[in-house]
Amino acid sequence: MIEVQDLTKAFGETTAVDHISFAVNKGEILGFLGPNGAGKTTTMRMLTSFMPATSGTARIAGFDVFVDSLEVRRHIGYLPENPPVYPDMTVESYLDFVARIKSVPAGKRAQSVTDALEKTNITDKRDELIKRLSRGYKQRVGLAQALVHDPDVIILDEPTVGLDPKQIIEVRHLIKNLAGNHTIVLSTHILPEVSMTCDRVVIINKGKIAAVDTPQNLTSQLKGGQRIRAEVQASEQPLRELLAQIPGASRVQIEAAPVKGHVLATIEAAEGKDIRSAIAAKIVEKGWPLFELKGVSLSLEDIFLELTTDDAAHAQQPGKSE
Repeated sequence: MIEVQDLTKAFGETTAVDHISFAVNKGEILGFLGPNGAGKTTTMRMLTSFMPATSGTARIAGFDVFVDSLEVRRHIGYLPENPPVYPDMTVESYLDFVARIKSVPAGKRAQSVTDALEKTNITDKRDELIKRLSRGYKQRVGLAQALVHDPDVIILDEPTVGLDPKQIIEVRHLIKNLAGNHTIVLSTHILPEVSMTCDRVVIINKGKIAAVDTPQNLTSQLKGGQRIRAEVQASEQPLRELLAQIPGASRVQIEAAPVKGHVLATIEAAEGKDIRSAIAAKIVEKGWPLFELKGVSLSLEDIFLELTTDDAAHAQQPGKSE
């Protein structure tokens, strides 16, 4: 449904988006994840024909974003970070206005507005002035305007920024319910947004794509081995030195545990190495009490930091603590 190839955008000598390529399948929710300033919004603006690219191509529903921009706009709904609403209009009159400018046929306009109201759960607000709505409801109105012409693709730029926790959960639920009937690209710098909402994730950093895959596959690619957590009653430095000497241990991190006198050790094993028994044997041999030993998986936050933190490579040096 969406095909992006070598898309680039430069502002003078600054390259905001640098030869990125990815694809989004029909009915999929793709998370476009990156730190602030990574190039997410610039990419969204190019995909929606809001601004031209410096080079590269992008196609939505088979149409070139730059050659057939009017046709592309008929197939997309766009919710920018700040919802494009008119505060002095009622919700219904605003959606009718949007349906008109998006060329929804007159005979289908009323039903299209009703459908958008129902999909975003704001039917009871249809006669309210938009300026009287809470931030959460205004965000729903913004989502409704992106849906009113029943587009193939919906592009959402930071859809939950500024919302309270309850509103965030409600908007996430709305987005999940739209999947299947619509292809969705969700741009965000909020990690839970992706893990709770999206089928796949594109991680972008400094204008370049760092990874494209499911969170589960990213974990496998980034760390082919195993991460092991141990709680031990021991001093930090002797424990670090002991664990670093175990064959197959590629990285050791030590931190204080909640219990006084205990420390938490995180050991990463090389691919194909199960060193849990070796860890237990070494600790017991030293006479140190071992309270917990378990395997743990990387979280999306771990993956994100590994791929976007400048000093990640330094942090991965064996024997270094963070």
